[in-house]
Amino acid sequence: MKNILITGGSGFIGSRLCEKLHERGYKITILDNLSEQIHGTAESSLFQKVKGKCIFIKGDVRNKMDWKEAIKGQDIVVHLAAETGTGQSMYEIEKYNDVNIMGTANLLEILANTEHSVKKMIVASSRAIYGEGKYNCKIHGDQYPSKRQEKYMKKGEFNPKCDICNTELNLVPTDEKSKIHPSSIYGINKQQQEQMVMLMGDSLGIPSVAFRYQNVYGPGQSLSNPYTGILSIFSTRILNGNNLDIYEDGLESRDFVYIDDVVDATILGIEKEEANGEVFNVGSGISTTVKEVAESLKKFYHSDISISISGKYRLGDIRHNYADLNKVKSLLGFIPKYNFQKGISEFVSWVKTKEVMQDRYEKSVQELKNKGLMK
Repeated sequence: MKNILITGGSGFIGSRLCEKLHERGYKITILDNLSEQIHGTAESSLFQKVKGKCIFIKGDVRNKMDWKEAIKGQDIVVHLAAETGTGQSMYEIEKYNDVNIMGTANLLEILANTEHSVKKMIVASSRAIYGEGKYNCKIHGDQYPSKRQEKYMKKGEFNPKCDICNTELNLVPTDEKSKIHPSSIYGINKQQQEQMVMLMGDSLGIPSVAFRYQNVYGPGQSLSNPYTGILSIFSTRILNGNNLDIYEDGLESRDFVYIDDVVDATILGIEKEEANGEVFNVGSGISTTVKEVAESLKKFYHSDISISISGKYRLGDIRHNYADLNKVKSLLGFIPKYNFQKGISEFVSWVKTKEVMQDRYEKSVQELKNKGLMK
């Protein structure tokens, strides 16, 4: 039986990973600070899921003593603990750097300078490190467009253009060799976390794996946090009887990957030696538009709210990004089991069992407007 430490193990991904590893006979320790933004003020349903399945340490990755206590006797560290949300990262910069960068630095410093039993590290990276994904210009080939220019977005021209000839680009799946150029503090954090873990893992002789998760959704997702996950944001608005205001032209797209697929891929990374020293995309490999998300949720909730396409835009938002899964399929044998319609059906069924949360979305939008990040 192997001992596994999961940081952020009471969170959305961590709690599901804890459940599945518990079923497989692992001995699990969780280090989590039970952040109010995710868990609220009482014991959350996520925390209830892991209670009794793990040794729980309430602690903070910013505290080296908490790390030292948690890491004792561990064979594997799965480092999920992080501040998430691209928009929020653009004005809570110190907090994001403290948790995401210094929290990871604390782990690596302890591994470099003290005796330990850690034989493998897994780090949660993100599709956010790619910024805009991979595109193709008919004339100039593969392109990795820089941040979209406001002068075009003001005119309703939202698709990225070729930096050379200024023609509209065609979207293609983003593979692991694609250019890394994050467009948010969160994306920069994730790039640094990934590089730090992979570099130090190699230096210390600890096999390490990075997973670049796409847009993860499913049961257990926070329904009260207005900064992450459009499925939960839209669901909360619909269930409060509030209309949906979709930015740009509604055709912006993401790769939505179901929680169980993410956890299955992570377990393959834990158990397979072929994963060692590698970075992997984890997604569905399919591009789904925000408009399609909104219309699907409205249908599943049997709602009569209206959906409007506003043309508003948020500075720093990417237009498209979906994952090329060839590497994770060929090296780890990972095949997503959930398409979007199956996954969203499971998500909605779960949401319907929950208390309707207060809709804090407008407040979060106003924060972005006040800081000049929303147009």
